[in-house]
Amino acid sequence: MAAIGKKPEKRERMNEVILVADDEKEIADLVALYLENEGYQVVKSYDGTQAMEIVESRQFDLALLDIMMPGASGLDICRKIRENHNYPIIMLTAKGEEVDKITGLTMGADDYMTKPFLPLELVARVKAQLRRYKRYNTGMQQEDLLEVSGLTVNVKTHECYLNERPLSLTPTEFSILRILCQRKGEVVSAEELFRLIWEEEYYTKNNTITVHIRHLREKMGDSFEHPKYIKTVWGCGYKIESE
Repeated sequence: MAAIGKKPEKRERMNEVILVADDEKEIADLVALYLENEGYQVVKSYDGTQAMEIVESRQFDLALLDIMMPGASGLDICRKIRENHNYPIIMLTAKGEEVDKITGLTMGADDYMTKPFLPLELVARVKAQLRRYKRYNTGMQQEDLLEVSGLTVNVKTHECYLNERPLSLTPTEFSILRILCQRKGEVVSAEELFRLIWEEEYYTKNNTITVHIRHLREKMGDSFEHPKYIKTVWGCGYKIESE
């Protein structure tokens, strides 16, 4: 259950539409209240099957998905969204569901929060994900084209190619690859990657970056033991070097 806090003040409305899917009605309603008071439009679903139908029928800017729901799980819905959309997905997980967290990130989720959580912290995560997503879709970057070791990253169009083969990346995966390419040859720590992407400080026992790096390597066909592209500098971080 989410932690109950002070009722937020109403903000000016925005255009972003957010899906909140959680079979715990109290949590879904509370999250929706906080998001709506920040100006977001919210579509709620208390059932996985209904949420699956909703994502197939309309466009969203972000989805908040509870992993365990009747009908269809949050993981099923995440997989369905990633077939056609790249908007951010945040998974809501129960305490101790570490395997589900990793599975969600592997399937294309961008972040997760463990229950119980503070609604204001969730709102902050939502804002960070939407800021990043909007930046990439409006081309607000200094360098539009990055080329390193057979990788071509087009920041303006949010496209990535490896040896002319297109890579289907989530916003978070794209962010990691963009940062590493922009800083080619430099070692970037997991803590710094987290701070640059989420615009908040890294917290302990967070394996989010590690899971995204692993998923990136899988999509690139890279070896974990002897990676050609994203290299691990043990105890320091990750880097991409020019050939």
